[in-house]
Amino acid sequence: MHNPLDFSGKTVLVVGGSSGIGNGIARAFHDHGAQVHVWGTRASAADYSADEGSDLAGLSYAQVDVSDRAAVEAHQPAFSKLDILVLSQGIVLYKRGEFEGGGFRKVIEVNLNSLMDCSLKFFDMLKASRGALITVSSTAAFHSTRGNPAYNASKTGVVGLTRTLAEAWAGEGIRVNGIAPGLVDTKLTKVTTSNPQRLQATLQSIPAGRLGLPSDMAGVALFLASPLSAYVYGQTIPVDGGLIL
Repeated sequence: MHNPLDFSGKTVLVVGGSSGIGNGIARAFHDHGAQVHVWGTRASAADYSADEGSDLAGLSYAQVDVSDRAAVEAHQPAFSKLDILVLSQGIVLYKRGEFEGGGFRKVIEVNLNSLMDCSLKFFDMLKASRGALITVSSTAAFHSTRGNPAYNASKTGVVGLTRTLAEAWAGEGIRVNGIAPGLVDTKLTKVTTSNPQRLQATLQSIPAGRLGLPSDMAGVALFLASPLSAYVYGQTIPVDGGLIL
């Protein structure tokens, strides 16, 4: 019988796949047979290290500044077909940086606007392959985050964008769904994970009793890109160990 999680012959692009959640997703698709491309912010794959949560072995890397719409539009990808697009880019500013106009707009540009730019760029390829588009938002979309208004607004926006693109593009053969990670152990969450008291308080609020891992997110991404989810459209699945219950 055909293995629905065999992605041999499939081409995958993970935007933000150079580290953290995106890298975990990229590695999972690679391990399941796909040809995987990742976009990151640094000049080359050699500029990332394992202690940052990066493993780019076997993946094709390209530097693209997704906060610059012109750069996204001008980029010439190293592939001519695309079956799965994962949009995992994201930033957060601490110390009230998002309460400043420039900081707020910077986060919105990366966390929300660039997702639409990337979706539009690869629309034709996804339509041709009747492919899958997967967004990565956050459980922050379902509650307030007092110190990070831009992060919250952007991730809430991604959930709405996911629903709307799913409806708009279903007739084109493109399935759009999303993942909303809870607290995942990556460099983006070091403000919590490196503070023992803050970490302990957070763990007490997670029914699963542990932090999420990039591999936890990757399992759901594989499902959403596979025939197992063929009748799932426009959904954002919280993957959070029960955090928001």
